Amino acid sequence: MSTTSHHWYAARTSVEQVEEGHELAPRFDADGLIPVVTTDHATGEVLMVANMNAEAFAKTIELGEAVYYSRSRKQLWHKGATSGLVQKVKEILIDDDQDAIWLRVDVQGGASCHVGYRSCFYRSVPVTPSADGPLDLTYTITEKVFDPKVVYGDAPNPTKL
Repeated sequence: MSTTSHHWYAARTSVEQVEEGHELAPRFDADGLIPVVTTDHATGEVLMVANMNAEAFAKTIELGEAVYYSRSRKQLWHKGATSGLVQKVKEILIDDDQDAIWLRVDVQGGASCHVGYRSCFYRSVPVTPSADGPLDLTYTITEKVFDPKVVYGDAPNPTKL
């Protein structure tokens, strides 16, 4: 990647420039991150939510493949580099105040979740439950696309307790 790719980001000079202008002026939070919603380009299905830092966003633009920032590993994460489930970016959208990104992607291999499902959103939470205590989640996707043990082997699980 070019070391000057951050030059794609304009300085944020006014509300009008950010909301109505034609320059990319992303706002990264205090930790240097911006949230990213990733959906399937063809179906609109939400696949995952992650974060990017300025470098990951620039690499995503440059490569045309999703590159995120892993908060747990504190490093860039080129989606699919290990699993082969690369996310080919078809469109990048940024919200009105340029502090959230929406990636529309085609997934090579058909899955985006490290657990093996097509989407990271494979369970639903009951709305207006009548029971007390912990709620039971309902699986909305029941078949895994791949076996994480085969794909990732002994690599540490990114889920933190």
